[in-house]
Parts: sequence; structure tokens; C-alpha cells
Amino acid sequence: MLSQRWIESFVGLFLLLAIISLIVLAFKVSGLTSLFPEKSYTVTAAFDEIAGLKARAPVKIGGVQIGEVSAIELDPVTFKAIVKMKILTKFKDIPDDSSAGIFTAGLLGDNYVAITPMYDSNFLHNGSQIQITRSAMVLEKLIGQLIYKLGNNASGNNGDDHAKK
Repeated sequence: MLSQRWIESFVGLFLLLAIISLIVLAFKVSGLTSLFPEKSYTVTAAFDEIAGLKARAPVKIGGVQIGEVSAIELDPVTFKAIVKMKILTKFKDIPDDSSAGIFTAGLLGDNYVAITPMYDSNFLHNGSQIQITRSAMVLEKLIGQLIYKLGNNASGNNGDDHAKK
């Protein structure tokens, strides 16, 4: 029969391994750090409106995640949002004339950047900038425009009064 000391040592070692695996699992699930980060390259794009896009948001092509947003800055000259994206190096054959747009996952989901590849034989590389961008559609602005138009039509003033005077 095992001595009491060996059993306690075994239980202590088991608990220590369990705690370490829970910590590793917590970091892996949260995505705060990666033990073995994949190699990537940085690409930027300038948007007029990013509508709540956050750092660590996914970057996708055809619904497949190829990277993530690493930083968002404001250009002090053009006042556009500069979005820096880390693209995994295994996706190195993205044409440099591709376009980027900000979309929402579902009606009220989080925003993500979608890249639409084009046909150029030159590819994006570290430091490239995506020239063609489509800004996010802000749901609040669309609802405000709809209410404004409905309010003008309901009052009977659709702009014809000014033409008659």
C-alpha cells in the first residue's frame, strides 16, 4: 500500500497540473496571448467611417478568417480612420488591387473587415495599403434618414411647395 505521503504528493501534483491547464485554457479561449503566434504581415486601409470596429476584430475573405485588426488610428490630416490589419502569412497571395469593407455579423453583431480579392498579379505585402475601401453603414444614421424622410412625406411637404412659389 502506498504511504500517505505519496498519495498527498500525487494529489498535489494533479491539482497543480489542473490549475496550469485551466490557466492555459483561459488564455487560449480569451485570445489575449498565444503561446505560438503565427507569422503575419501588416496591411493598412483608410476608412471614412468604421462604426465601432475594434482592435482584434476578424479580417475575412469569403467568410474565412485570415487575420485580425491590430490597431486603429486617426489620420490627423484627412481625419480618416486608419485600420492596421495583421494578415497570416499563409494567405500571402492576396492581390494588391483588392478592396476592403467593414461589415456587421448579423443585424446587431460585431463588425469585421472583409477583403474582396481582385485580379492583379502583384500581391499585398508587409506595409501595403488597400486603396479601395467601403466604409461601414451605421444603422443609427440609416434609421435617422428613414425617419426624416417619413416625417417629410407625412406632413405633405415633399419639396414641391418651393417650386410653386
